[in-house]
Amino acid sequence: MNIHFVGIGGIGVSALAQYFLSKKDKVTGSDLVDSEITSLLRDRGAVLSIGKHQEKNLPCETDLVVFSPAITKDNPEIEKAKKLNIETKSYPEALGDLTKDYFTVAVSGTHGKSTTSAMISLILKDAGLDPTAILGTKLKEFNNSNFRMGSSKYLVIEADEYKGSFLNYHPDIIVLTNIEEDHLDYYKDIDEIVSSFQNFIKRIKENGCLIVNKDDKHINEITKSFLNKKEYSLSQEESQDVRRIIRVPGDFNVSNALAAITCAQEIGINKPKSLESIANYQGSWRRFELLKIDNINLIADYAHHPTELKKTLQAVREKFPSNKIISVFQPHQYQRSFHFFDRFVEILKNHPIDEVIVTDIYDVAGREESLIKGKVSSQKMVNAAKNKKTRYIKEMSEIKKYILKDLSQDDVVMIIGAGDIYNLFLDIKKALVDKKA
Repeated sequence: MNIHFVGIGGIGVSALAQYFLSKKDKVTGSDLVDSEITSLLRDRGAVLSIGKHQEKNLPCETDLVVFSPAITKDNPEIEKAKKLNIETKSYPEALGDLTKDYFTVAVSGTHGKSTTSAMISLILKDAGLDPTAILGTKLKEFNNSNFRMGSSKYLVIEADEYKGSFLNYHPDIIVLTNIEEDHLDYYKDIDEIVSSFQNFIKRIKENGCLIVNKDDKHINEITKSFLNKKEYSLSQEESQDVRRIIRVPGDFNVSNALAAITCAQEIGINKPKSLESIANYQGSWRRFELLKIDNINLIADYAHHPTELKKTLQAVREKFPSNKIISVFQPHQYQRSFHFFDRFVEILKNHPIDEVIVTDIYDVAGREESLIKGKVSSQKMVNAAKNKKTRYIKEMSEIKKYILKDLSQDDVVMIIGAGDIYNLFLDIKKALVDKKA
């Protein structure tokens, strides 16, 4: 089968592409920019076109086109596919087809999906259940990939709520971590978000199980009447075993681990076995990804929602209570920055670290409104925060110079955001390695 992926560099789409590569299908794809992900796909046999989307990128012998939810309907590759009567599916639709054929564990929630699904996948692997995993982050344990091909009936996926993507899936187990306002470019308010999650849990297969965080008020609203439900909580009694052994910092990661352990118990894996896997969990790509280079602590984190940003800054201070910490934050999407402006300002005003640098908002292609762009900016956020420990710097090259000029032993540099800010992490990493050499 010949499958073409439009937006193949996306974290979920790329994992699905690897699934088909592992099945010996021919995979082609296109994306606007090259990245670590596209390099990984090339290494695994995909043929890619990088740059502007155009008709010639789509081979005429293609049997199926799968496109990222970020791709607009007027994309020339999709239009060509329709002219040629080639079947087209969105990434959630194509992944949804897979979930019918597996015992599917779908991890959902506003925060914690990637870490929780990674932990569940590792527990199942270590227990000998040989799962297939389609993840939103790369794992060292999976050869630095966001995909693992297994031979068993088990499939672990992330179930994203954006544009109702998760309503395409057919899970046997749903793990629901939390529900909060987000994606307000699609949902009008928290009530609509909660309603969407409620519709999602109705999609659990017969005799399936719902695993929920009972500390979350919105979850409790919609799961009261669900019969086959297992709950976990960040209470001291439930979490003390995890707190003793987990390597990644923050209460949110303790909660993620409890979700994974509860899920594993439902599948038949005992708690001691799960705790052993959690103790060995090294963390995920861009989820408090920590490197120590020449006595400098360099961290990358994917936080882009105000709750995530606040908890990440708290976690880095808890892990490094007396170190000098400087962080660079790239807000992600104008819509999110506009709707959560006051919350971001409050964080930038009261953060617990030595300095936060804010750079320009990452413009997400296909998801921005021109009217919103004129109403919000990183400079406005910093001005409103009125904090001497928070500053705005526009150019990444200037940020790099500013950070490197005054680093001392044991300092912490944290790069935060879901956009192309990761390139700054890689640039600083290279500079530190070169200096050490």
